[in-house]
Amino acid sequence: MKRFHVHLHVDDLTRNITFYSALFGHEPARTEGDYAKWMLQDPPVNFAISTRGSRAGLDHLGFQVESADELDTLKSQAQKADLAMLDEGETTCCYARSDKYWITDPQGVAWEQFRTLDSIPVFNLPAPAPDITATSAACCAPAKPAAAACSGSSAKAGSCC
Repeated sequence: MKRFHVHLHVDDLTRNITFYSALFGHEPARTEGDYAKWMLQDPPVNFAISTRGSRAGLDHLGFQVESADELDTLKSQAQKADLAMLDEGETTCCYARSDKYWITDPQGVAWEQFRTLDSIPVFNLPAPAPDITATSAACCAPAKPAAAACSGSSAKAGSCC
C-alpha cells in the first residue's frame, strides 16, 4: 500500500498542532519539539510539519511505501519520466531510518519516495561508518540546484534541511 506524504514547514508548532489535530479529528502519531506527524487512515496520508525550514509553507510531497518492491516500482516509473533523481539509499531523517530517493517535478516541487525501516530518537543521524557515503547525513528535500545537477540520472549526494 502506498501512503501519500505531505510535509509543511510551520512558524508556530504548537498552534499548528492544535489546528491540524482539530482538522483531522485526532492528535499526532508522533510529536517532538520541532516536529509532528499524523498517520491518517482515511485518506491514507503521512502528514508532517516541522519548524526546521527556512520559511513556512510546502516543503515537499511524496509517497511512503511498505516494501522494497513497491519502492523499486516507483523508482522505475520516475526513471521512465526522465526526472532528475537524488538516490539517498538508506538514510536518516524526520526521526526515522528510511530507504529513499528524491525527484523534482518541472515546477521545482521536491517529491520524496521512501520506505520507513525504523524509528530513531533524533531528527537525523550522521553516517555510522567512513565507508558509508554522505547519504546518511542527508535530510529533507534537496536544494533545487543539487537535484538539477543529477541531470536525469541517479546520483548519491547529500542535502540538508
